[in-house]
Amino acid sequence: MAELSLKAMDEKHGIFTSTRWSLIERLKNWEDNESWQRFFETYWRLIYRTAERAGLSSAEAQEVVQETVLSVAKNMRQFKADPALGSFKSWLLNITRWRIADQFRKRVPAQKPSPASSDDATGTDVLERVADPGARSWEQLWEEEWRQNLLDAAMDSVKKRINPIHYKVFYLHVLKKLPSAKVAAVMKMNIAQVYIIKQRVTGQLKKEVERLQTRLP
Repeated sequence: MAELSLKAMDEKHGIFTSTRWSLIERLKNWEDNESWQRFFETYWRLIYRTAERAGLSSAEAQEVVQETVLSVAKNMRQFKADPALGSFKSWLLNITRWRIADQFRKRVPAQKPSPASSDDATGTDVLERVADPGARSWEQLWEEEWRQNLLDAAMDSVKKRINPIHYKVFYLHVLKKLPSAKVAAVMKMNIAQVYIIKQRVTGQLKKEVERLQTRLP
């Protein structure tokens, strides 16, 4: 597992759990509202953040979330919930990419034609260059957001189990990056206690990440 990064965890996101193959199989039943709600809570931020990082506005990213979920619902019965036949993560990425491209296409009629610039010297269509940066770039972007979603979920899970005071210490020192001496003063404890709490919470967080990783399709 790559070195744990907590820099983007100031806000807490949807819980990234119970996305096992059993859940994916249950999604084939459109009337299973509980499973679909869990799916939405699990993946909507992943899809949204990927769309924003691709260059879409907040409103466009929200549209991508809605259209991606609808596309998944329409095609879920054809998806084979079997790791040997393909990755659900890759399948969801492809659907998300298509919906992002749809949003860029909607922009085209509203844009005024502009003279060709040096950027267009190759004749590559602007839409294709913006909405399709290449398979490697998309996979890298998706993987980054997938990992961040996993970290967010692990932090949210750990937060519910630990002493609120310990979480506050961890939040101030690790997430907000306040010096240990300042955290100790704010929390009315010594620096050694700050270090011990940080170490314990970090250990629990790493274990939770590992546990969640074994449950993803």
